[in-house]
Amino acid sequence: MTDGWFVGVDPDDVTTAAERVRSGRADGPEAWPAQAVEAGFVDDETAYYDRLKAATTAAATAAVREREGADDKQLVHAVRAMADCEQTANELAERVAEWAGSRYGESGSGIEYARAVAARTDAEDADQALRSLAKQTVAVADEADALRAYIERTAPAVAPNLSMLAGPVLAARLVSLAGGLEALAKKPSGTVQLLGAEDALFAHLQGGAPSPKHGIIYTHEYVRGTRPADRGSASRAFAGKLSIAARIDHYSGDRRPELAEELEERIETIQSRGGEDA
Repeated sequence: MTDGWFVGVDPDDVTTAAERVRSGRADGPEAWPAQAVEAGFVDDETAYYDRLKAATTAAATAAVREREGADDKQLVHAVRAMADCEQTANELAERVAEWAGSRYGESGSGIEYARAVAARTDAEDADQALRSLAKQTVAVADEADALRAYIERTAPAVAPNLSMLAGPVLAARLVSLAGGLEALAKKPSGTVQLLGAEDALFAHLQGGAPSPKHGIIYTHEYVRGTRPADRGSASRAFAGKLSIAARIDHYSGDRRPELAEELEERIETIQSRGGEDA
């Protein structure tokens, strides 16, 4: 008899059973239900399948929890939370500015103006309500800054080469858009080039819109700082190195400074030419 996952396992110990299911292997199929009955693990085959379902469900749940707890997943959550906080703070700041304009007859905008409103000492109820909103706006903006600082500390440890080339925040955003470092590592450079430009790409595929040359990587100076006529070339060069960096980060994790040197040379070549697109 070939030992099955149930051998030596307490029928009520789902945790151990799940670990056996996750770590065990067999060279081929066996009459596992009959063997489980013969071994005294269960009374009949129906009970065996009930135990197997419980074990496999627990094994899948444990695997999902481990994956969600991985460092790159924490980075994904952090960068998405930062984006939410930034968007919320900016929207609230607009509301504060509009409300304050009606109260004080002055113009202002942005988070810094919300800070100024939060620091006022007017005593009327409306002023106190406005000041409370301004304080909440500032708190959300400060939380976004704290999350950015966390990302800048964490991303280089999770994706050292990607962070070296793109900077920690852009690296984290790319990982987030891809759904994780492994997913990013498996994407071709052309897909990496257009991450964040999905709406523009769909509009192009449906007809009537130009093909996008870049997605979120446009925020990097290598792309944004290149002449419009050459941005396609810069985007392709940048995305190609980012793809390589993501694969190295996922599969080996060793830092490769030569990637940055090669990319810088390539971008300098593109930016120094006469403006023709490649």
